[in-house]
Amino acid sequence: MKHASSFAFPMPNRQDLIAIPLVLAAFFLIARISHGMAVPFHLGESVAISTNPIHLPEYALDTVLRMLAAVICSLLFTLGYATLAAKNRYAEKILVPLLDILQSVPILGYLSITVTGFMALFPGSLIGVQLAVVFAVFTSQVWNMTFALYQGLTTLPKELDEAARLYRLNAWQRFWKLELPFSVPGLLWNTMMSMSGGWFFVVAAEAITVAGQTVAVPGIGSYIALAIGNKDLGAIFWAIATMIVVIFFYDFLLFRPIVAWADKFKFETSGDLQKPQSMVLDFFHRTRLVRLVVLIPRALWEASVRLIPPASGHEPRASPRQKAWRDGLFYGVLGTLFLAALGLLGRVIPHFFSWAEVGHVFYLGAVTALRVFLLVLLSALIWVPIGVYIGLNPRLTARLQPLVQFLAAFPANLLFPLVVVLILTFHLNTNIWISPLMILGSQWYILFNVVGAAAALPGDLKEAARSFGLHGWLLWKRLLLPGIFPGFVTGAITASGGAWNASIVAEVVSWGSHTLVATGLGAYIALATGSGQMEKVALGIGVMSLYVITVNRFFWRRLYRAAEKRIRLD
Repeated sequence: MKHASSFAFPMPNRQDLIAIPLVLAAFFLIARISHGMAVPFHLGESVAISTNPIHLPEYALDTVLRMLAAVICSLLFTLGYATLAAKNRYAEKILVPLLDILQSVPILGYLSITVTGFMALFPGSLIGVQLAVVFAVFTSQVWNMTFALYQGLTTLPKELDEAARLYRLNAWQRFWKLELPFSVPGLLWNTMMSMSGGWFFVVAAEAITVAGQTVAVPGIGSYIALAIGNKDLGAIFWAIATMIVVIFFYDFLLFRPIVAWADKFKFETSGDLQKPQSMVLDFFHRTRLVRLVVLIPRALWEASVRLIPPASGHEPRASPRQKAWRDGLFYGVLGTLFLAALGLLGRVIPHFFSWAEVGHVFYLGAVTALRVFLLVLLSALIWVPIGVYIGLNPRLTARLQPLVQFLAAFPANLLFPLVVVLILTFHLNTNIWISPLMILGSQWYILFNVVGAAAALPGDLKEAARSFGLHGWLLWKRLLLPGIFPGFVTGAITASGGAWNASIVAEVVSWGSHTLVATGLGAYIALATGSGQMEKVALGIGVMSLYVITVNRFFWRRLYRAAEKRIRLD
């Protein structure tokens, strides 16, 4: 007779016999690629890159590993930065504008500044260059993810907040048990978008110019850069085909299981009839040993969360006098620093530029700002209805998700030469027809955020809408627009920032001996960079940051506040 307290160790089943070797092989492959990234290297040496398609699988693994490392770093940064900005109103007034500035700084600007520092940390090894590439991809991913989590934390439904107070959750438990799970759907979709958007910059990031020399690390990006330099259309075709395969596999093996797993975090009281499905997740659910291994750290984490005592329910609040004193001190210090920086700029700028040139740069910024606004508006008119339609159909979402990820991952700069040829052939206006190039890569932020917001709509609200016979504009007004509005604002902000960033490469495009230059701040920065006039580069980036901050403060942030207080489902 068996005792009830005896524990029978589960025997592996057929799924375990397949899953365990695959997991071990994946770890072995990652370890081998990581070891190959630390080969000896000195500045001046050349890393052999071949356009032979036989090397593409290895290059693809190198690039994917860098991008996964960048995503992990982005998630860690996002958890800390967005939480602090959402929880502390003083930190919010500094961190959110700072996030606007960081988003507006060109990706290649980060790369040119940091690559020498990373190489100095690891002399004689290629790992410094590898880390610089990871950092460049990190800067292309993290701002979108941070905005997404910040939006989720600041739009928490009131009933969830009341439940947290009723159960006396402390700050740690409240974050991990309530706030982060509520924000997971939006953060997940933005993480997928960031992963795909990183492909746009990896072409430039994997072929870096240091001290007048080009340093290329093995990867799809450096392969594409070499193919473009050689005008090898066949190699570009093989690179695009490889990207399609890679995106399909990491969607099937990684993102689709996460989407199906994260569906349980949707804020609803009745579930949808159609749920996201994943063959990979279902397969691992049927394992025995693998699930047991996963349950161990989960149980330890749950125990650690419970060790923290609950909230007392009587949190001390500052008196109005203390609050006024703190506000006065904070704004006083902030104002002093602002006036000091303004005075310093007033003394430094006349040494390098005339005020007429500064005014001209602000005019160029206004031209680019008008382009960005019109492009974001046009993208919203196109992609919001499409995104809502996709997000409301889980089966369609699962089918189209890899396609949308590929479109977002496709390096739009491969299309720039085609646009140059069309403009020259048909004698088109450069200032008008170059503009769409700015939004090619960043428009997908709007689509991804709208799809994610529509997919996260509570099933009980959709059932209520069907019961009341809502359709047409009334359905959009009462349910769809309030439901997707926070996600749309997040996507529009990141799309706007991406368009500003892309203006530097989109307002000056070349093919062969033909170069087209549009009027705008991006062209000013690009031409100054090409001629080595770093003072003009600094002025252009500074003016661009001012425009981004001003637009975000007086337009996008007001929409954010509306999403937090008025246009929300609760």
